[in-house]
Parts: sequence; structure tokens; C-alpha cells
Amino acid sequence: MIILQRNFYERSSPVVARDLLGKILVRVIDGQVVSGIITETEAYGADNDRASHAYRGKTNRNAPMFEMVGHSYVYMSYGLHFCINIVAHTVTEKAGAVLIRALKPLDGIDFMRFKRNFIKDKLLTDGPGKLSQALSIDLGLNKHDVTEEGKLYILDGQSESKIVATPRIGISQEQDLAWRFVITV
Repeated sequence: MIILQRNFYERSSPVVARDLLGKILVRVIDGQVVSGIITETEAYGADNDRASHAYRGKTNRNAPMFEMVGHSYVYMSYGLHFCINIVAHTVTEKAGAVLIRALKPLDGIDFMRFKRNFIKDKLLTDGPGKLSQALSIDLGLNKHDVTEEGKLYILDGQSESKIVATPRIGISQEQDLAWRFVITV
């Protein structure tokens, strides 16, 4: 498998969010590979999306969303857990990112179990905070280039045809946008 290149992310965030389904998020920790198939994503825009961190303009926290595509945007949510996004937008858009919401574990499942306190396997990576904990993703990976092999990258995977688009979860603005994408079984 090959690492997704920068041009994959140089498209609108809803298109990238849909196309990331079936791809493989890889985390390398002290030489150990921990990975999973991306099964759920959400797209966020810029000044056209009131639910986006980028809506009110660039800040220290959301700066990666305005910068080069193919980099990570990691932030702490509610002071409790980290969320991993991948910066994605067209050259004419100011900002954008895709939140990776869920994974199907592939490699390093014992590591994930340990990081998640041996919770049931079906609950290991079924939410953005859970997958970040399972893959040991934190602010140290903010602004990381995922288009190169390293601590965090995304491999091309199987294109998914069984996908549903729904409204995003846990937001109070732009609830009518069907920018959440999920692989259906």
C-alpha cells in the first residue's frame, strides 16, 4: 500500500472526508505499528461553516486548518481527550479539515487494549477521543505531515461503496449539513 499524497487532500473537506473511508490510519510508536481502517469521518470548512473551528478566523489553536493540506490538526476537546483531524481544502478555500471519528482496528490491537484499559474490543476506537487514546495521539502530533512515512500517516486502502452521509454529531450550528460519513455494514 502507498501513503496518500498531498493532492488527495487538496479537495473540499466533504469530498476528502468521504474518500478517507476505507483508508488506513497508521501510528508508529517506538517502532510498533498501530493502525486501523477509517470507518467514520466529519468534514469542517471555514467561513462557510459556523460549526468549524475556522469559522471566526485563524487562532493559535486552529492555525493548522489554514495551512498546508495533508497535515494533522490535533486539539483537546472539552479538556478531556484529543481529536485528530487532517487538513483538507481546495486552493481557493481558506481552511478546512476532516475529523477522524472512528476506526476498525488492524494492527497493534494489544497496544490499543492497554491504552484503553482493556475495554471491550468493539469500543476501542469507536469515537474520536477513544481512537486518539488507543493510538496514543496527542498535541505532540499537531501539524504532523501525514503524507510522509513517520509517526503518523495514512495509507491508501479499499474504496468504500457502502457509505451513508448524515448530519454531524455534537454541534449546535450548521446541523443541516450532511458532512458526517460512515461505512455501513
